[in-house]
Amino acid sequence: MRLYLVQHGAAVSKETDPDRPLSPEGAHDTAEMAVFIARRNLRLDEIWHSGKTRARQTAISLAGAIRGATVRERDGLAPKDDVTPLVEILCRRETDLMIVGHLPFLSRLASVLLGLDPDREVIAFRNAGVVCLERDAEGDWRLLWALPPDLPASE
Repeated sequence: MRLYLVQHGAAVSKETDPDRPLSPEGAHDTAEMAVFIARRNLRLDEIWHSGKTRARQTAISLAGAIRGATVRERDGLAPKDDVTPLVEILCRRETDLMIVGHLPFLSRLASVLLGLDPDREVIAFRNAGVVCLERDAEGDWRLLWALPPDLPASE
């Protein structure tokens, strides 16, 4: 099973808009990542996102590049939520999944899945970047690849 973790695209400040939608830069970076993903024919059934506007917008943009992916808002993906319930779900899940969320949640989730201290940042997430983890037949997770948002534009 592959798990794609995406930190939402860059958002406007809370002072500009309390709802914090994607900034023009965040929308651009997310669109660039979607083009890159589309070229690789990534396939998965679902994209989960938190209830925050910037995560929803990022998920919708990326879903346009993935045939058949359903976008779903999911509880438990907020920045400071406990990762334990999601870890239990992911360890039983059979099909690939993308989660669009926030820091520190994504960092803590990746660390726990990789068997490390959840308070230790082992992956440097970036806005609109994609991190791919893979679970093997024994149930162990490993980092397969990570793609920062500025790489697709240079391809």
